[in-house]
Amino acid sequence: MSKIKIFALGGLDEDGKNTYCIDVDNNLFIFDCGLKYANENLYGIDYITADFSYLEKNRKRIKGVFITHGHYENMGALKDLVKSVKNVRIFATKFTKKMLVFEGIPEESVYEIIAHKKLVFGDVSIFPINVNHSCPDAVMYVINTPDGAICYTGDFIIDPAMNKCFDMDLGRIAYVGKQGVLALLSESPFSEKNGFTSPNHRLKDFFKDTINRNKERIIFLVLPTNIYNLQEILDGAENTHRKVIAMGKKLQYLLKMGKEEGYLFYSDNMLGDLNNINDHDAIILVSDDRENQYGSISKILNGYDKYVKLKNNDTVVFAEPKYDSTEKILVKVQNELAEAGCHIINLPKDKTLLQHASSEDLLLMLKLLNPKYYIPVRGEYRYMVNNANLVNSIGFPAENIILKQNGDVIEIENGELLDTYEHIKVNDILIDGKSSDDVGDLVIKDREMLSENGIVLISATLSKKDKHILVEPKITTRGFIYVKDSAEMIEEIKKISLGVIERNITTNYVDFNNIKNEIREELGRYLYQETECKPMIIAVIQEV
Repeated sequence: MSKIKIFALGGLDEDGKNTYCIDVDNNLFIFDCGLKYANENLYGIDYITADFSYLEKNRKRIKGVFITHGHYENMGALKDLVKSVKNVRIFATKFTKKMLVFEGIPEESVYEIIAHKKLVFGDVSIFPINVNHSCPDAVMYVINTPDGAICYTGDFIIDPAMNKCFDMDLGRIAYVGKQGVLALLSESPFSEKNGFTSPNHRLKDFFKDTINRNKERIIFLVLPTNIYNLQEILDGAENTHRKVIAMGKKLQYLLKMGKEEGYLFYSDNMLGDLNNINDHDAIILVSDDRENQYGSISKILNGYDKYVKLKNNDTVVFAEPKYDSTEKILVKVQNELAEAGCHIINLPKDKTLLQHASSEDLLLMLKLLNPKYYIPVRGEYRYMVNNANLVNSIGFPAENIILKQNGDVIEIENGELLDTYEHIKVNDILIDGKSSDDVGDLVIKDREMLSENGIVLISATLSKKDKHILVEPKITTRGFIYVKDSAEMIEEIKKISLGVIERNITTNYVDFNNIKNEIREELGRYLYQETECKPMIIAVIQEV
């Protein structure tokens, strides 16, 4: 008999940041470790991860991190985790391991697993099973405990037409269901969609038609590790005698490695290089990596890309996933592309790039595994609720459906759910640039203020010897007012600042803190009265 705790550090009531923990008799198993893309309100933030403080405190109990597949929402925060939790063991299938090593995870930290080969940790074993997904070698995990199996599906669809590295072993899943499943953690993002996701994810004909209809240069925006869709684009370009150019090291690596390992199939003469970028019929593949979504196309739009310059007869195809949280960014980007004269192509509404389980996929997985407890995970809360309502509508007991938020602990002892209210502190860690330290809410607030109201800098120099003013206050502004048209206001700012400095100077002492505080207060009142804006005010007073 076992004492089991199930909780999420991220992934519940949000898109991305999937990090699920299962504690079996004090042995801690972590499933996925993803990032979340930042929205337009998080100024300068590249991505968001879960807070790993709990894992740092309990590092000795961690048996490993088990990754389902190579998408950033599921493995993108591992680089940050290994900095916080030293020597943690990572378990991943072949393709996912290659992506992790490419991202900078030490190869010796990643243990390559094979689907259907059991991993044993004392009384607990982990059994990976292949599932259909757009990323090769995707798996779900079965955690075998003395009280029954706990299954975590990861991302999946059910499509018998997908084979080889995209195949799914329904027979194995059914066998696990016959042995007895204690709990099923199943994804939620497409729970509101009726029917099966398949065949709406098959886009080869759409891509082929798009390429044939648009004879000028085409730019495809792709998610690099969506290998299934990348193959469909390559299939659509086959026999067109057009060169396909992959931009960026990651896409180039994926095309090369994918062909070598049997994940991708294409003719070598299809691929072009930088010399073909300006060909009138070139097909250019562009992707974002860990930065904000649509970062690459925004860079091209603003003229900052070294190689790709937009032409007014370009066609831009959005062949990457769209998320609710980045909808405003997408609209802005597409509007700017239209202004640049580009032809924009989106997927038809009945098609999808994201291969997540729709209602019938979810119900079939439920029937195959027949769990005692059902736990909707991954996705915004409305989708999780819809997932719960879906299984309840076919007679699954409502009292055995468990809906939780990040940090809420589900406790099962001897196979029975306990009424406990344990909560683990969780938080978002905002990552900016190469630093893995949390940027923090105060920094974001400052950036918001700068973006909306600008900055006013007051600098002055005092004599260290007799404390008199050597250089009267100089005023510098950015993003606040146009100095040449505001001479009177600048003079008034100087006058107020000079008065504050003189009041706080004696022959042998200068109260620097008081000067800075009073300048901020008095100038803040004056500037708001004059402009109804609240710029950031910084006073720099130095002695020489």
